[in-house]
Amino acid sequence: MSRKSSRADDRSSDHAATIAHPDAPDDRERRARIEIGFDEQAVLGALFGQFDANLVQIENRLGVYIAARGDKVVIEGATEEVARARDVLLKMHEKLLTGEEMDAGAIEALIAMSSEPTLEGIITGDAKAPPIMIRTRKKTITPRSAMQGDYMRLLASQDVIFALGPAGTGKTYLAVAQAVSQLITGSVQRLILSRPAVEAGERLGFLPGDMKEKVDPYLRPLYDALYDCMPPEQVDRRIASGEIEIAPIAFMRGRTLADAFVILDEAQNTTREQMKMFLTRFGQNSRMVVCGDPKQVDIPGGPGQSGLHDAVTRLEGVEGVGVTRFTAADVVRHPIVGRIVEAYEGEGALP
Repeated sequence: MSRKSSRADDRSSDHAATIAHPDAPDDRERRARIEIGFDEQAVLGALFGQFDANLVQIENRLGVYIAARGDKVVIEGATEEVARARDVLLKMHEKLLTGEEMDAGAIEALIAMSSEPTLEGIITGDAKAPPIMIRTRKKTITPRSAMQGDYMRLLASQDVIFALGPAGTGKTYLAVAQAVSQLITGSVQRLILSRPAVEAGERLGFLPGDMKEKVDPYLRPLYDALYDCMPPEQVDRRIASGEIEIAPIAFMRGRTLADAFVILDEAQNTTREQMKMFLTRFGQNSRMVVCGDPKQVDIPGGPGQSGLHDAVTRLEGVEGVGVTRFTAADVVRHPIVGRIVEAYEGEGALP
């Protein structure tokens, strides 16, 4: 008998669900108890997790009590947190039925997205709206925060997209995933990934090897995202054929980038001149994504000299240009990363 089952047997067998209206006075202090039944029992093991680890994660994050009995789950606690826990479990079940995997990060993301629970429904939004997702060779990617959902919509609709925010919010990863998706479907012919070769507060000296070997250390995060979205042999083959190009921003000068999905990473470390040069490379049937953290500028002169800040100031609101601003609340790595970002951006923040 599982930990949950034995605890649940000590409780009342009353299955009535009581959820107070969210506008009621002192609603967060009111208690609620609901029961959820799941029809597709084949995914219950993945839903609950080994030794009910997924349920424990939701309990600890939302401060509720969850008991699993067969194909039913009972949730008890404060009204709003019970509603959030139910929304998270139903969304997890829905995703598992479509073949998605549920790890701790995915569950954490659903918990974060449940901050405005639906007390009579689930957090799927408009049932008639198509799901937001990016399909690649290795996985199907869905948003892990509301802001990621907005960003993914821009990636599929705008010509030029600026993604601003701290590390761990998925800015570059989602852009690479969208680029890979369009490359494998044939809607673009090339994938071009670039970033400025600026050292992050270090002096690396002369690096050995040819030009590729010299710049590869700066571009490693882009390779990592590629290999996560495509089999390694396909990445290597497409790089060798020129379908995928990874190069420093200096290599973009004088070119017209047509039929391409172009990504500039670490854009906060471009100068104004570099940013203008890069943006004006835009060609027919192309899409351009510019990613960066305005608070992590490593170029001489600091944020005031950053081409990213200058470009967003000039271009936000221009037709065909979209801007997404992530915050620490959108960090989808380990939860402690978000807390670290908040600590550094709070009182006494670094200049």
